[in-house]
Amino acid sequence: MEIREHCLLTAKQAINNKQYPQAHQALVQAIRQTGDFEEAYFLLGIIHIELMQISKAAALLEKAVSLGGKAKTYVYLAKCYALQGNMTEAKAAAANAPVSALDDALSLDTAGVALSRAGDHHIALNYFEKALQLAPDNPAFYYNTGVSAKFAGDFGRAKEAFETAIRLAPAYSQAHFALSDLETSPDNPDRIAALEALDARLAERQPPDIDGRLHVAHALAKEWEAKKEYGEAFTLLKRAKSEKLATLPRHDSDFSALFDMLERIDLKPPVNTQPVTGRHTPLFVTGMPRSGTTLAERILSNHTRVASGGELQDFGVSVKEIVRTPSQVVLDAETLTKGMQADSPAMGKRYLERTAHLTGGKPYLVDKLPFNFFYIPLIRKALPQSRIVCMLRHPMDTCTGNFRQLFSINSPYYSYAYDIDTIGRVYTRFYHLMQRWAKQAPEQIYLQSYEALVTDPAGEIKRLLGFCGLPWEEKCLHVEQNDKPVSTASKVQVREAINAKSVGNWRRYETHLTDLAAQFEKNGVPY
Repeated sequence: MEIREHCLLTAKQAINNKQYPQAHQALVQAIRQTGDFEEAYFLLGIIHIELMQISKAAALLEKAVSLGGKAKTYVYLAKCYALQGNMTEAKAAAANAPVSALDDALSLDTAGVALSRAGDHHIALNYFEKALQLAPDNPAFYYNTGVSAKFAGDFGRAKEAFETAIRLAPAYSQAHFALSDLETSPDNPDRIAALEALDARLAERQPPDIDGRLHVAHALAKEWEAKKEYGEAFTLLKRAKSEKLATLPRHDSDFSALFDMLERIDLKPPVNTQPVTGRHTPLFVTGMPRSGTTLAERILSNHTRVASGGELQDFGVSVKEIVRTPSQVVLDAETLTKGMQADSPAMGKRYLERTAHLTGGKPYLVDKLPFNFFYIPLIRKALPQSRIVCMLRHPMDTCTGNFRQLFSINSPYYSYAYDIDTIGRVYTRFYHLMQRWAKQAPEQIYLQSYEALVTDPAGEIKRLLGFCGLPWEEKCLHVEQNDKPVSTASKVQVREAINAKSVGNWRRYETHLTDLAAQFEKNGVPY
């Protein structure tokens, strides 16, 4: 057996046994003795993915692509880009690995997940479909299919996929939550009994499955809410979220460092008011999660002159690429501080280049990433021609909405949502900061009340369009006719006509919110 083949065999066996140092050593030996070749760098990339060293993995897979460029290599490069938030690059890499070029189920599923993360749910479903043809008994593939189908608005297909995943793996807690999030069954007591039995089994595991119980608690909360047992639902969530929070390392869960830094900034007129060269004008829709940002995005993207990019990471990634701070996260106080001192036009130019392909030739592009409000001073400097819409919803509805939502459990940005009082602290500082900045830059920042929007859609939408420089179009009223995919927690609600059904929902949980109300009273937040 040749040295290269022997080293590859050794490396693959070691990877299968999770013996990554041995695998790494064998691959380095192969490269040193026989020269660079694609498969060695591909496997090195896989090792670093398994170790969650994504930046290093991406660099190794880029090297592998330069040495050959097999479809499978592009799949895992797309995965790395998606995990980094580089959605433009993820889509480009996946385009080099079409469904027809892939013949193993795992690669097809991996490509589908990368595209789903990037918001291309319809295309992702093609990959999942072939993956299931090759592996029809894999519950994870059905779950991933269900997620993309739900975001694409195909709720029947999503329901069937989640139910199949549960049939194949009855303890699949994520699938149970996804099913309840999609459709509750108030007249089916067996559903609650099954979830409670699953929760008990997960609690008995050693160690207890905290993440599994969190998913099941959210599923149970949905079912109890459907039966109007709101106190039971809130108590379940509080228990599960407290258990999860106890497992997390102590860190800046309420964004204190970010707010401390941003509260020292006054929005002065930009030194450079000339628009950065580009073919489209960005419309940033920001605000607290669960405040109506998706509704605003659906309204704007129904306009004939507006395209939607969804929840884009591109501005934050553009900043990070320019300032090159050492932290592993895109957003932190050091990055923003250095960003304020960096080359603003270069930042804006990079953002416009990264997002140009999303416009479809339209002159405006909606970027709806709620936490982009942290970047407002940088957006103002880098893209003076942009418009920033910040959604404001009743603080109690916003905070209970965040508490009731199961965000990404692996993201450091959402750990604030495990505690209702922490959510309140974040809202308080967000609210006061937005009030001050909107007064300082009214030509660029527009505060949009969610309650006003759903109560008087026609009047509010006319004013919103006018702020964005857009003429009135009747179709902006009819968000239920907007068939674009929705990759947010509002994937079901926003396919309905504009309505006020969610206004005042916080009162269902009012007995649990006395401390939150006192916090707002003390800190001057009207509620």
